[in-house]
Amino acid sequence: MRTTLPSTLPSAPPARLLLPAAGAAALVLASALPAAAHVRAVPDVTTAGSYSVVTFRVPNESDTAATTSLVVDLPTATPFTHVAVEPVAGWTATVQEGALPEPVEVSGATITEAPLTVTWTADPGAGGIGVGQFQEFDLQVGPLPAEGTRVVLPAVQTYADGEVSDWSQVADAGAAEPDSPAPEFTTTAATGDTHAAPAGSGESTGGGVQAAPAGSGSTSGAASGGDGVARALGAAGLVLGAAALALALLRRRGTAAG
Repeated sequence: MRTTLPSTLPSAPPARLLLPAAGAAALVLASALPAAAHVRAVPDVTTAGSYSVVTFRVPNESDTAATTSLVVDLPTATPFTHVAVEPVAGWTATVQEGALPEPVEVSGATITEAPLTVTWTADPGAGGIGVGQFQEFDLQVGPLPAEGTRVVLPAVQTYADGEVSDWSQVADAGAAEPDSPAPEFTTTAATGDTHAAPAGSGESTGGGVQAAPAGSGSTSGAASGGDGVARALGAAGLVLGAAALALALLRRRGTAAG
């Protein structure tokens, strides 16, 4: 049995209908593409008054040369009084201090000098950040300024061939990200009157409550109560065990006497 084909085939959709569809597909594809890699600042804490470890994530965007230097400018209007660097193998970090444009009050004290820049330089022969690689540099800073403050940290990335990427553009609130955005983050509200002091600073937390070190012998009320219950149960177990042993001995004697 033969199948009869229609004498005419469906016509192709008009070009005026294809153009909007093609435009929509292009928009979907563009939105699916990843954003260009930039130097980013990723804080582990953003709470006002706290001390934060800020990680600078530095991708190498060159196809031919390694990144050999990164310079980060620190805030001067809301300066940090504490800046410490995490050692990175193959890199030398330098913190430069200097005079502020004008005196600033931080945590109740007026300061005229503060850390201004941090520079990471690849050691000779270390290679720096190679093509297709990225590196993370950690910086401990604090105390963070008041809630809602934009902490802008402009950075300059230098390559082995002399190329320089200046990450210092700051967009207005709500505006699109610029081509060379400065690394930044915004502080958030404090949850209480406590703040985390940097390790080894000798500064206590504002709340005045500190965890007892392991093995110090200091326990909370709940722990003491639990210990008392455990002792009572242990004593009851010993009494029951002794009673059972005595009963067993009496039965054995009665059997022997019969």
